[in-house]
Amino acid sequence: MNITISNIKLNYIDEGQGNTVLLLHGWGSSIDIWRPFINALKNEIRFVALDFPGCGKSEEPENPLTIDDYADIVEEFINRLNLTDFSMVGHSHGGRVIMKLAGEGRVKPRRIIFIDAAGVKPKKSFVKTAKVLTYKTARKALSLPVIRNYTENTINRLRSHFGSSDYSSASDLMRKTLVNLVNSDMTPLLKNITCPTFLIWGDKDTATPLYMAETIQSHIKDTGICVYEGTDHFSFIRQIGRTIAIFKSFLGE
Repeated sequence: MNITISNIKLNYIDEGQGNTVLLLHGWGSSIDIWRPFINALKNEIRFVALDFPGCGKSEEPENPLTIDDYADIVEEFINRLNLTDFSMVGHSHGGRVIMKLAGEGRVKPRRIIFIDAAGVKPKKSFVKTAKVLTYKTARKALSLPVIRNYTENTINRLRSHFGSSDYSSASDLMRKTLVNLVNSDMTPLLKNITCPTFLIWGDKDTATPLYMAETIQSHIKDTGICVYEGTDHFSFIRQIGRTIAIFKSFLGE
């Protein structure tokens, strides 16, 4: 399905029945990353997910986007679909957008799951952070056998944007967008998130290291965490069965 917001045609899905959960994917990814979870739980949970601008089957924006732009787009999407009494799940950049919306009180989700979420300003240099957030890490996770059949278009788009030299070979628009995002810090907003929140994190994540999860947990009072040992920035894909169980118990009750 398609919806036009901010003059950008966005692709989205609305599948399943039960409690409503809005899924927001990470940088350079797409709806496809959620397919194993939707297929497993759509008889118990209603999943709504959209491809961010320039991702999956959504159009690219005309100008570089900021975190405010992403928040405006998602808020409008929620309003247009008349979503109420819903939970939110965000991986990487998707988590950053949730922090912005919930931290500013623009949405009031029932529950939140942050998965290897961005939003805490990194300690290391921007260039290093940009590189690990882009093509190589995403390409590796999207190639896992369990979701390989769903991700050919996503992989082609990642290859086109980030190629062999990652950040330096990206389009000017995408580079500027990434700079805007990485330099945004949602930490001051975290204390305003009051709904039950759960963190899923890989202890080997180098894109959003475990110290970021600890920062998030220290600022949100009602927070639990599950650290997946030996997993990276795509921890939830590395241990799909475990993640499905968490989704079912935390979001589907």
